[in-house]
Parts: sequence; structure tokens; C-alpha cells
Amino acid sequence: MFLVSGVELVVAACRNGVIGSFPTVNCRETEQLDAWLGDIARRLQAHADASGQAAAPICPNLIVHRSNTRLAQDLAVLLRHKPELVITSVGSPAPVLSPLHDAGALVFADVASIRHAERAVAAGADGLVLLTAGAGGQTGWLNPFVFVRAVRGFFDGPIVLAGGIGDGHALRAAEALGCDLAYMGTKFIATRESMADGRYKQMLVDSTADDIMLTTAFTGLQTNMLRPSIEAAGLDPDDLPARGAIDIGKDIDARESRPKRWRDIWSGGHSTSGVTGVLGVDELVAQTIAEYEAASARVRL
Repeated sequence: MFLVSGVELVVAACRNGVIGSFPTVNCRETEQLDAWLGDIARRLQAHADASGQAAAPICPNLIVHRSNTRLAQDLAVLLRHKPELVITSVGSPAPVLSPLHDAGALVFADVASIRHAERAVAAGADGLVLLTAGAGGQTGWLNPFVFVRAVRGFFDGPIVLAGGIGDGHALRAAEALGCDLAYMGTKFIATRESMADGRYKQMLVDSTADDIMLTTAFTGLQTNMLRPSIEAAGLDPDDLPARGAIDIGKDIDARESRPKRWRDIWSGGHSTSGVTGVLGVDELVAQTIAEYEAASARVRL
């Protein structure tokens, strides 16, 4: 989650058995990425030594779009740290698959269409993240039922469902559909450990799925955004200025130089309806497990 997931959130998730992911560009420069990965590894090892239980792996998200001017540098840092898992997003995983595989990483490709899923499999991706309608931020447009079953027709490897996963009931449904894992993003924005602005977290609590709007105005890609944050910035959600093609490099460089009102336009997924409070990660994971178990028991009846 861009500018949301950092060291504290990743460590808290992994301690609770949840794979902790973050975009490498959340770090301002590659030196900070190197420091983050080292800090996360040390803290998770300390947790394992103290508890006797290994933490879940981390999963850096590498933006592979050609406009990401930091791609080569961030890749080099990942190769030194040898994470177990890496997600590639906003482009084909092909250019980075070989070096990541040589470093021992499994590569999961973020895909938003059946055609892109086919290409990622052909390139040699180990797993697929299916970006479906309702995901926060950059989103897909396919119905998850259709998308998962279509991909299962040609791919028997790990599938992660992304979009609309708001609680343990949705996790159980994703499993029944044929998925191995699922993304939960929006609820983790509204945790005490996330880097999100406190006003952002409260807006998620106060909003529902009806407050989410789909637009290309801010990134050049179809993106789900919080309508109240657009209105608070003095913009008309129904008359937004046009945005050109995506340019990751410029967006990264401009993160602090943009007018403040633009920095406070926030994303959210349809699962915003399930955000009812700002929780600690420990509490959120325990709640999700209880929901999952209740859903499983209901299915068995």
C-alpha cells in the first residue's frame, strides 16, 4: 500500500502469521529500502528467538512499470536480502524473474485481466495475484468469481485474490472459490501500526463502499479513491481534471512536492464498509481468524 505499509505494519503482520507486503517505493531511496529490510529481518528473528515460532515471510512489491526509474536499484537491494516472496506489479514480471529466481525468491505477478494472467504464467511467474473489482487503489474490473475460475482453467499454481476482502468470511469464500491466499489491504490501513495519516484512518471508519469512486484522474490507471477526501481537497469528484499516462518515476519524486491538498486524496476499497474502528494488528488478525472459523463452521452445517 503506497505510503501506508512500513516497518511497523510489516513486522506486526508477520508476527501474527500474516505475510507482510509493502511497495519498495515506500522508501524514499534505495538506501532506506536496504535499511528497512535489515530492520525487519532483525526484529522478526528476535520474535522467533523469543517465541519459538517463526514469523510469516515478508513480501516486497516491486513496481516493474518502465517509468519506475528505481527498478534496477530496488531489484539489486532485494537480491542482496533474498526475500522468500516478491510481488511484481504494474507490468510484466519477465524482466526480473530470472534474477529473483536465482536469488531463491518466488515471484507472484499482480494481474488485472485474463490475458495478463496468461502472459505472466507463460513468462514463468510462480503465483498470480488477481486484482478484481473493488480493490483499493489501483484496481481491476473483473468479477472475482469469473476471474478466479477462468484462471484456474489454465493455472494450478498459487492464486491470491485481491479486492473486496474485508473479513474472515470473505477469506473463507475466496478459499472455496479456489484461491490459496487473499489480500486484505483497506482494513490494514486503519491500524495503529500503519503509516497512514490519522485523518485517513478515521475517514475509512466513517465511510462505506458507497463513498468509493473509480477514477483515472490521479494515477492514470483505474483507481478506487475515497470520495470524501477528494471533496475535502476542494475538487469536484464528478468533474476531475484529466490525467495523462502513468509515470511512476514522477509520482515517486513528487510525493512531497505536490500541493498538500493533493497529498491528502486517499484510496480505499469496497471493503471500507467493514472498517468500524482503528485497531492494532494483533486485534485485527484475531478478529479475522474468529470470523474465518465462524464461516467455516457455517459451511460445514
